[in-house]
Amino acid sequence: MLEKILNAGFRFVTIERAEKYLGVQRDGFVALLEPADGRLKLFGQAGYRMGSGIGMLVERREGKCFVRHDQCVPATPEMLAGYDKLKRELGEIVGG
Repeated sequence: MLEKILNAGFRFVTIERAEKYLGVQRDGFVALLEPADGRLKLFGQAGYRMGSGIGMLVERREGKCFVRHDQCVPATPEMLAGYDKLKRELGEIVGG
């Protein structure tokens, strides 16, 4: 499974305060994988890499954006397409 993840263009990363999970990143987006029953499964929600952590997608009055602590990055249509693509493709690889 790790080889499939690499072949899909992901790279392995370490995420602040989530060192026990396997972080995977592609095109600025990050997801955490958790080993469970000899497999990997998605842990939590994928997000946008912001510094050493993950910005989560939220809906605000002014529109969708990725937020981490006091940082906010507006989610452009291109970013949302990349975010959806990462979630879909990683879900196909790990099965969920």
